[in-house]
Amino acid sequence: MSSVPQLPLPMPEDMQSLLQRRLPEFRRVEWVGRTTSTNADLLERARRESGVLARPWLLGAHLQERGRGRSGRSWQNRTGANLMFSCAFDVFLPPTSLPTLSPYLGVVACEALRGVLASSSRPLLTMKWPNDIQWRFAKLAGLLVEATRAGTARQTADHYVAIAGIGINLDDARALSTSLNRQIADWSEVSRADGAASRLRPEQMVMRIARAWYENLAEISSRGFEDLPARYAQVDSLVGQKVDILDNGRIIRTGIAIGVNGSGQLLLRDTAGEHAISVGEVSARAS
Repeated sequence: MSSVPQLPLPMPEDMQSLLQRRLPEFRRVEWVGRTTSTNADLLERARRESGVLARPWLLGAHLQERGRGRSGRSWQNRTGANLMFSCAFDVFLPPTSLPTLSPYLGVVACEALRGVLASSSRPLLTMKWPNDIQWRFAKLAGLLVEATRAGTARQTADHYVAIAGIGINLDDARALSTSLNRQIADWSEVSRADGAASRLRPEQMVMRIARAWYENLAEISSRGFEDLPARYAQVDSLVGQKVDILDNGRIIRTGIAIGVNGSGQLLLRDTAGEHAISVGEVSARAS
């Protein structure tokens, strides 16, 4: 199959201008050449914010000097090879529901990207619990979802600011696979398999995901996460597989993955019955 050149990232100022015009629902949109971490920047801003609420916010960067993934892992990136941005949203949830945001927003992002693909390609874009997006079972994108108390403008006891960050590999999959010693995918691979994907510009990818997050989070105060298990089932790459659950590199449980529950926990079945694995405490690997 012939190669498809990856569409280049617009210059930071051009990216910011495009997104500001096309995401009017976002009160603040910025795109910079480099920063330490877009998630960390928005967390710090949310904690010090005072006065009238003015969210959601979006912050993207061509390069993150200390980009973070789950469990404190670093995010390898270089300018032009990765699409990285974070969004800050006001959410009104009990503390026990905050961990559910991680798999929930992962599903929303996966659905948004699946929506541009031909129907034959969509099953190849899946989720690995809790929120890694995969192409042909190789990691394409990772999410980091964090929550903090709003600053002095906090409205109620259940008012939090959720920061959702995503890093999508646009190129460099071969080099990343070698350096990380595991299979990594990038959007150029998706583009070679799907014509519609090859025409999706980076700023359009940002808009699709950011708007999908905004629209879905606007609904959870009223309907909660009741549809999460069914939606996750549509993109689940682990269901029916034997998986190991690891904590600090040590296997703590093995079983058959059977989906997620309404809290976004991974459900495993073994000879002793069903077990719910909590978001943010473990990682799952296909055996």
